[in-house]
Amino acid sequence: MSNVNGVGSNIFDQINQANQNQSTQKSGQSEDSQMFMKLLIAQLQNQDPSSPADPADFMQQITNLSNVESIQNLSNTMETMSTTMLSSQAALQASSMVGQRAYVNTNIAQVPEMGGRVDGLVSTNVSASDVRISIYDGAGNLVDKVSMGAQPAGDHNFVWQAGEDVPAGNYRIVAEASTAADGSYEEVATYMGFNINSVTLGQNGIGMKVNTAIGSIDMSEVKQLG
Repeated sequence: MSNVNGVGSNIFDQINQANQNQSTQKSGQSEDSQMFMKLLIAQLQNQDPSSPADPADFMQQITNLSNVESIQNLSNTMETMSTTMLSSQAALQASSMVGQRAYVNTNIAQVPEMGGRVDGLVSTNVSASDVRISIYDGAGNLVDKVSMGAQPAGDHNFVWQAGEDVPAGNYRIVAEASTAADGSYEEVATYMGFNINSVTLGQNGIGMKVNTAIGSIDMSEVKQLG
């Protein structure tokens, strides 16, 4: 009996050493796999030598572990593919946006040249009997005023053509809507149009920003592309 125990102990030591070497060689082995092998070795070491476990049971356990690892590897591969596809899709979308107009939530308008034009949109929550646009220069002087007339609730595009004597530069746009019965006006949101010069992608395409003449704008602040 002692001879059997001695042989068994030697085999277990060899198995243990082999698995330790394998663990060292495969640094990427998961913690779950390492734990499984430790439990399997402990089971081998503590079995009754006179009534050893059926080798088929151990092979089945190893097969199950292999299947689990295969599923995990497949899941990791699919996740990597999904991330790659998301990044590629975001990059493709970004490239198609360059050169378009982004309507950004701001009241800054840039007249590109003497007598140039600017475009934007006004957003109203309710219908208005009149919507008016006031344009001010850098000193706060009223340069022009445009009436859009009665407008339903929603987004409404407008264009301001600067006069021939209006120089290039930045102007402040104030949009107001008359929604009260007494005809009074209240300021509403304006979104001015700017050319998209380039696009900056975030991690995995998330957190995209469009780069315009007034700086980098988060896509969440863009009302419309055109």
